[in-house]
Amino acid sequence: MSGSVVAFYSFKGGVGRSFTLANIAVLLARWGHRVLCIDWDLEAPGLHHYFRPLMSADPAGGVVDLVDDFLADRIWPARHTTRLTGMGKLDLIAAGRDDLAYPGRVQAIDWDSLYDKGFGDYLERCREQWTAEYDFILLDSRTGISDVGGICTAHLPDRLVVLFTANVQSMDGAVYIAERADVARDRMPYDRPRLTVLPVLSRFDARDEYARADEWRRICLDKTKGLFSNWLDRDVPPELMSRHLTLPYVSYWTFGEELPVRAEPNPTADQISYALETVAAVIGHHFDRTDLLAQNRDAYVAAVRAENRTFTREIRVSTPRSTLQVANELVRHLETEGVHAELSLSGERTLLAKTDDGARHLCLIVDQEVSRWQAAEVELFLHRTLGQDRRLIPVLTAGTEPNSLPGYIGNLRYLRLGLSRGPAEVARGLVEQLTGVVGLVDAGDVDLVTLMRQVSAARLRPRLWELVDELVEALTSAVGGGDDARAQELGADLTLAIRRRATENGSDQHVGVPPHTQEAIEWVERFLGSRHQFKGNLRDQTRAGEDLG
Repeated sequence: MSGSVVAFYSFKGGVGRSFTLANIAVLLARWGHRVLCIDWDLEAPGLHHYFRPLMSADPAGGVVDLVDDFLADRIWPARHTTRLTGMGKLDLIAAGRDDLAYPGRVQAIDWDSLYDKGFGDYLERCREQWTAEYDFILLDSRTGISDVGGICTAHLPDRLVVLFTANVQSMDGAVYIAERADVARDRMPYDRPRLTVLPVLSRFDARDEYARADEWRRICLDKTKGLFSNWLDRDVPPELMSRHLTLPYVSYWTFGEELPVRAEPNPTADQISYALETVAAVIGHHFDRTDLLAQNRDAYVAAVRAENRTFTREIRVSTPRSTLQVANELVRHLETEGVHAELSLSGERTLLAKTDDGARHLCLIVDQEVSRWQAAEVELFLHRTLGQDRRLIPVLTAGTEPNSLPGYIGNLRYLRLGLSRGPAEVARGLVEQLTGVVGLVDAGDVDLVTLMRQVSAARLRPRLWELVDELVEALTSAVGGGDDARAQELGADLTLAIRRRATENGSDQHVGVPPHTQEAIEWVERFLGSRHQFKGNLRDQTRAGEDLG
């Protein structure tokens, strides 16, 4: 799949365009994507300042050198690339070498003359090289109306991110350029679809003047809602998406050229990196799956983060101290089977403090009961698993009763340690599960009608209801489409989701089923009931026919 060119544009300066681009580039690269940033703001270059801590040397060339290459009839854009370190595959093409000759070189460029000579075709060949080598090419465009702005907003991009602040000049200019870009693309000799535009309200301060902030949110939405029309899921209101695409004003980050996403690797909702992650995820999803973003922002970000994620270990074996020797043998046998494994001893605080983990799957050795450390470890694992293909596999000691365990463990297909089944046999069983020979959950036994009633009666934390709502929504599609296997899988996931954790005490933070989830549950019950009745009638008719025969 070829890469995507995304241009960042603002009609007015001072909106944080380069700041936003640089942070999003770091996030996409951290998530495993190959990213190239190009500084097309030739009159006021500055993108390289944000990346200076990642450079081993200052850029030796840049965009202005592409013009020299064209005039010399050579195409070699890669030689003007500055490699950045410490962030995966992240490269930069600066505006040019930062020296005394640079201003004169920029002022000498005659863009009309260059295009008359075929510079457009030359850029098209450069674009082909960039999209073949990178997943995302992020262009930092010149502000206002200019020839360079036209290159970035009409000629090169597949998608456009327009940043604006809460004032009419900034909004009107951004919308005008987006509309003008589509008209210009229609006249170009290159095959370009209609431009998809992401409107981002930047540096928005809603902390003090609440009434004015709400009023200006409404004004901003009225001005820009037309830009959502050709990419936003029809069931997602533009108002909700507009809030997700708002970057808050944080005075701390207005000083210097620091990147908050490097300082805030696991941000909370009140930090600017949280909002930057959301915008980066929309770009990473290619403006798609916005229905998931509306339902669960964390799952949406986790899904794009997981696309190219690599794990250093295939499985982590978690054990209490009572089964430490067995766990060590299990890890050794897994390595013999070709599965890279690591050991986690219950009580390791460092594991719970990590912002991420290096093992794809989790094997939980349970000796009589799930320890509070293991419960916390499982909850963290499940939270990080949103949108990813990762498995939780319990291994029970000989005297452990599955019915006495919390539902989120007892309902999973487990392996049993015993006199005739030691670590070597359990290791082979784990390999079978990880390779798909045996299903993770014994989903065929799930009574969906009974399960729906259990979901209706459940009391869960609001955050967990978001996950349950997603599962019920997916279940309606599976049931309605006749996909019984998928419905059973989702039913098993729902069973896991609604079971109370052993460490949860009291119900002060738990609430009943939300109304929209209850509506979906009732639909599933009605559908399954009518289908059951239909099958029963059909069976009776078949038997009657056999009797007559």
